[in-house]
Amino acid sequence: MNQYIKQYKKSSIETASKEQILIMLYDGAIQFLNKAKIAINNREIENAHNNLIAAQNILQEFIDSMDREVAPQLAENLISLYEYFIRRLIQANIKKQIEPIDEVLKYLKSLKATWEQAIVLAQKEEAQKLTASKRVDFYDTVSTVDYSDDDSDEDDDEDGYA
Repeated sequence: MNQYIKQYKKSSIETASKEQILIMLYDGAIQFLNKAKIAINNREIENAHNNLIAAQNILQEFIDSMDREVAPQLAENLISLYEYFIRRLIQANIKKQIEPIDEVLKYLKSLKATWEQAIVLAQKEEAQKLTASKRVDFYDTVSTVDYSDDDSDEDDDEDGYA
């Protein structure tokens, strides 16, 4: 791979948000599984094995990095699901079968789409909160400004303009 492309990819990952990395990992797992399917069809056993292992490693990373504090039940459900995916990919690797890969692919694509929607909703909520807080700050500032000009009233009276 071109040195500049490697550097660009490295920089993209280093500057990505947690949400972007999550989606990148889903994309990576999906790509590895698609490559594994092609390798199995072409009877490239080692290539199929390597791609299946790479996808399993991503799934294991999802398990290892799961935050169990925020939503414990959701975390446990996702962990169980990822563990199931890994078992199915082990079966696919042992028997060099496409069917378990297709099953995992279907679910990974669905999960990725769900995460993408959740990220968009969270970003919209954050933007609304930020906009609302700026609006409050503006109105707080405007409401604290003293618009009365007592000195000018006295000047108007003296000049006969009142």
